[in-house]
Amino acid sequence: MSKVKTAFRLLKKPGMFLYTLLSTLGSSGKLNWLSDKACLNLLFFSRFGRKLNWKNPETFNEKLNWLKIYDRKAEYNKLVDKFLVREYISGSIGEEYLIPLLGVWNRFDEIDFDSLPEQFVLKCTHDSGSVIICKDKKIFDYQAARKKIECSLKKNLYWRAREWVYKDLMPKIIAEQYMEDEKTSELRDYKFFCFDGEVKMLFVATERQKKNEEVKFDFFDVDYNRLPFKQGHPNAKVLPEKPQCFDEMKELAAKLSKGIPHVRVDFYEVNGKVYFGELTFFHFCGLVPFEPEEWDFKLGSWIELPMDNKE
Repeated sequence: MSKVKTAFRLLKKPGMFLYTLLSTLGSSGKLNWLSDKACLNLLFFSRFGRKLNWKNPETFNEKLNWLKIYDRKAEYNKLVDKFLVREYISGSIGEEYLIPLLGVWNRFDEIDFDSLPEQFVLKCTHDSGSVIICKDKKIFDYQAARKKIECSLKKNLYWRAREWVYKDLMPKIIAEQYMEDEKTSELRDYKFFCFDGEVKMLFVATERQKKNEEVKFDFFDVDYNRLPFKQGHPNAKVLPEKPQCFDEMKELAAKLSKGIPHVRVDFYEVNGKVYFGELTFFHFCGLVPFEPEEWDFKLGSWIELPMDNKE
């Protein structure tokens, strides 16, 4: 406990530098000696400049961190594993919503690249950010892919911001069919914020594969009206069009989120067809401010905490 108090005394001026430093130390295992709650206290204070209110959380970010500690259902682990979740999706909404699987392996050296098509996508099943896109095997950089995958396999995403759902996952590598929408020439994410079966809003991620461009996030209500706030990334200059399958996505998201206080359900639309992306329990780790801040409180009001789960 004395170490925690010392760390708090050092936090004289919270900000991005300190938050990034703490996140880096956490990811590298340097903060493993801290309890989950103590670590979250440090991360939250460094990002927002105030203590996390555990007794009466109000904002979206506060409640996400509360859920990390007090809503730990074992089935959530399966839902964030990019391979194991496929069985759940197949049984819940249907196999037709899954991007075709090309293979699954434990190590990079096990991958039979000769059996893969000219275009494919590699990703690890236990983390975020390990996606590798191959658009042409003739110019594919296998060594760079090996380096990225092998580095990702060694990581445990849990330690970065104590997202416990990732802690005990068994890392694997999967290959999926390369997907690209003919109209947009990209694979756009449609990410629905769901609250126990009720869809409240979404954001659309665009320009993810555009060189020298930061990804753009645009938030919309359930009628696809643009919402006046930002979080983490700038808005797009050109408003992304309403997806053709918007209503179908909303229905599927509501079904998949039933019984969960909050989960983000991600879909893609490819040539007029819906495909499942992933389930995310702790959007941006519950550690990224909203601009303006009032939206942090508005989204927070949508989460009904399962208080019977509290210790």
